[in-house]
Amino acid sequence: MTLAADRPDADLDDRPLAEVHRDLTVAELAVVRAHLTGTDPAPAEAALADLRARAAAPSPLDELTDGLRLSPFERATLLLACGPDLVGAVARELAESAGGPRLTFASALEVLPGAHWDALTHGAPLRRWQLLRLADPDAVLTSPLVPDERVVHHLVGVGTLDEQLELASHPLDVPPHLTPSHASVVADVVSRWQGGSTVVLRGPQPRSTRALAAAACAAAGLWPRLLGANALAMDAAGVATTLRRLVRETVLGRVAWVLDVDEASAPTVAELGRLLVGSQAPILLVSSTRPGGAALDALGLPVVEVPRLGAGERLVALTVALARAGAGAASDDELGAAAGLFDLALPDIDAAAADVADGTDLWTACRRRPRADVGALARVRTARVGWEGLVLPARELEQLRALASTVRHRARVLDDWGFGDRTDRGRGTTALFAGESGTGKTYAAEVIAHDLGLDLVHVDLSQVVDKYLGETEKRLARLFDAAEDGGMVLLFDEADALFGKRSEVKDSHDRYANVEVGYLLQRLEAFGGLAILTTNARSALDPAFTRRLAVIVDFPYPDRASRERMWDLSLPAALPRADVSLARLADADLSGGAIAAAALQAAYLAAADGGVVTMEHLGRAVRWELAKTGRVAGGSGGRRLS
Repeated sequence: MTLAADRPDADLDDRPLAEVHRDLTVAELAVVRAHLTGTDPAPAEAALADLRARAAAPSPLDELTDGLRLSPFERATLLLACGPDLVGAVARELAESAGGPRLTFASALEVLPGAHWDALTHGAPLRRWQLLRLADPDAVLTSPLVPDERVVHHLVGVGTLDEQLELASHPLDVPPHLTPSHASVVADVVSRWQGGSTVVLRGPQPRSTRALAAAACAAAGLWPRLLGANALAMDAAGVATTLRRLVRETVLGRVAWVLDVDEASAPTVAELGRLLVGSQAPILLVSSTRPGGAALDALGLPVVEVPRLGAGERLVALTVALARAGAGAASDDELGAAAGLFDLALPDIDAAAADVADGTDLWTACRRRPRADVGALARVRTARVGWEGLVLPARELEQLRALASTVRHRARVLDDWGFGDRTDRGRGTTALFAGESGTGKTYAAEVIAHDLGLDLVHVDLSQVVDKYLGETEKRLARLFDAAEDGGMVLLFDEADALFGKRSEVKDSHDRYANVEVGYLLQRLEAFGGLAILTTNARSALDPAFTRRLAVIVDFPYPDRASRERMWDLSLPAALPRADVSLARLADADLSGGAIAAAALQAAYLAAADGGVVTMEHLGRAVRWELAKTGRVAGGSGGRRLS
């Protein structure tokens, strides 16, 4: 197909384009009518040549002929079939010459030059692209030929869009700025289109992939429209019909179609490939690199990968977006930190810049863009706790602070100092927090997220793990992608449920469970952010997984001095209290989590009993916490507190 970018500009005098198109169509129809009526076509041909010379641009029929590869006979047949809808006299001329007000294939074969029988077949352009339909499908030769209304509109220069496709799709916004990496992707797509190929555009950020698809369409001089997977969720015959209308509309409406195949079923994708291989139409299949891409890989279509931007190009993109939004200049440190950590998709960069222009600080604007991508798979928490509330031995605290420093200075170490060039593994960090329940593992993850100014994505395993083949991987991929885009801290509590030892394969369930673990190991290795996993049973974890961990922090059960400090932190300064002994409270053998729960319960007891917390309230709360584990105060839990 000839792309719009390849066409010369038209010299249209001062007349509206639709008027010129209508005149060209009617002038060419006059030539065909001469063959129908048996008159000399020379005067009509001369008038048409003169009009073509003045228009200096292809007519709508020229574009249709070139784009859908009509033969001269098929072109004349289509034009004469549309004749009664274009010029009223044509119906009378057809009735006089062919016995009816509509053209038939039999009449076309008889009166038009260059006739060939294969123009009647289903695979030939006139019927394949639904340019004409048979009023009587059982009478191919003698049935009246009815043109599609959309085709008639095109021939007279009316810029409508196929109604069904318009309802099932929506226009895509073209990104206002492209980095060199993304500009190279766009150029590659346009080049492949000019070579006559449908293209698969694939990348880890669906919004960036769609944005570059729109940019490629615009670069080819075409309007980009996105058709979602739901519009293709039909049987093979329905998919084939829809695709034929799509291909036709690339010519009639100068539209380039972007088909989102991420959620389409494998049979649908296979049918797409069968129909599109060898197509000359500018169609893009866009997908992320999530699990399930094997069906796309099997199509045999050229694949163009959309890379994540490096920190340098992200910095440029963010700087340009802020200037375009009129957001004012951010400091080099602010820009560098945001570009180094937040790997936002292209539309999110522009949205964040608009937020900054409205008064939001840059870090917050970048931080909140990808939250919606997590969906129901996890809770996005804004951590509000600091290091002062974390009671741990000095060595463990030092490990945790170093972990936060790793994330904070990642761009400097990996990019500026060149360490990232030494490995093709992920840029991120995976840490394991191991220890008994209540020893502060989740709290420590919140402290790190708060220290870094990042969201904490607390993964809900009940929403992630699915019994159906491949679903767990798809859901985990969504989480990892969103966390990587937004610099989020991923937290998997009780990670042994997902990262446990691979079992001996006894049945298909065991084999699939092992595949899940393998996929998780692969994603963790490629992950570019911070993933924290907690476990109460470190020995249950797969050894292949623990070897890939950057940091392992053991959380000890608190000793008496640590418990006294925890009690002090758990009782707020504003809490009314009388004769409370932290030393006596520390006698009770409780974990940090249990101490926090007991302090809260005692406060509620006091609120219902005079409004002042006493040792009696605290003692009751402690006994209830000990009872949860089958212990009593005064036994293994220490002497009585009240």
